[in-house]
Amino acid sequence: MSNKKDYYEVLGITKSASKEEIKKAFHKLAHKLHPDKATGDVEKFKEVSEAYSILSDDKKRAEYDSYGRVFSDGAGPGPGAGFGGGAAGFDFSQFQDAFQNGFGFDFGDVFTDFFGNQGPGRSRRGRDISIDLELTFAESVFGVRRKVLLAKSAVCETCKGSGAEPKTELITCTHCNGTGKLHETTNSFFGTISMESPCRTCHATGKIPKEKCHTCRGEGVYRKQEEIEIAVPSGIDGGEMIRLTGAGEAVAGGTSGDLYVKIHVRPDPRFKKDGTNIVTELNIKLTDALLGAQYTIPTLDGDDTVTIPQGVTHGELLKIVGKGIPNPRGKRGDFYVRIKITLPHKLSRTAKGLVEKLKEEGI
Repeated sequence: MSNKKDYYEVLGITKSASKEEIKKAFHKLAHKLHPDKATGDVEKFKEVSEAYSILSDDKKRAEYDSYGRVFSDGAGPGPGAGFGGGAAGFDFSQFQDAFQNGFGFDFGDVFTDFFGNQGPGRSRRGRDISIDLELTFAESVFGVRRKVLLAKSAVCETCKGSGAEPKTELITCTHCNGTGKLHETTNSFFGTISMESPCRTCHATGKIPKEKCHTCRGEGVYRKQEEIEIAVPSGIDGGEMIRLTGAGEAVAGGTSGDLYVKIHVRPDPRFKKDGTNIVTELNIKLTDALLGAQYTIPTLDGDDTVTIPQGVTHGELLKIVGKGIPNPRGKRGDFYVRIKITLPHKLSRTAKGLVEKLKEEGI
């Protein structure tokens, strides 16, 4: 790459870009342009790598900004810099730092993205599935069992995932010669990499069925409608997630993914949660606040009666024991009634006279 190349333009950033912005720009372009990717471009990948090697180094960047080239390595970067043994202008540790330290994940993830999850000892795993589930307020308090119908890849019930027609003979896989493994060579900027991956034809078993399963056509999995029961625990809150291990997408020769269920609770205008307790509000008349009374109120267990003591104050909480939210040990919280005293907007002549008498008595 020519020294006259605008490194900032190569990474698609401005000259005032921060180190973090430089890392992010390089990370995005490196994943897109890497030669082992479908969208890869060898020359452009070299360009962005060279640009990053300069702009991520404070000293080299300062020299480049001042003179349009770098002198730190004894010579400016030449065409194809950053690849091969000790080529000037590309520090591999910076490349690793951009991925690992700058973006919070292990550098091994880069190999997974570029070459697939095919390393020795790695088993295949199906995709996870995420769904949303809406509950009523009462269902979130007491828990509930719900059944959902999902269209997903599932293990074939006929062959139990083997891909073989029942009672058929198993023969040696001709693709891997019965080893269950394939040896592949990949050329990348790291050099020539020899990789060992599981054979997908026999799912790393070294054997294939002489006659394929008629249901899944030898795949071991097939797409179907599957009913799954979800046990929602008591006391769950909106936004919480339930994980069902192995209830996600199935994959031949591997383990199924997981099903994640995000909970949404439909609000109930009558009730609010407060830890393991439930709070409701009750509007009462001024006379009932002064003299006391009994009110029938709704709870999650049905209607109940609450006694209003004489002289109750506005905002005071009255407790009904054991009518709240169950905890994991089965014990329930309490049900609280917050008193709201309703004052009349207008008084009749008689009522006004009675209130004035109360006032005279200092009440």
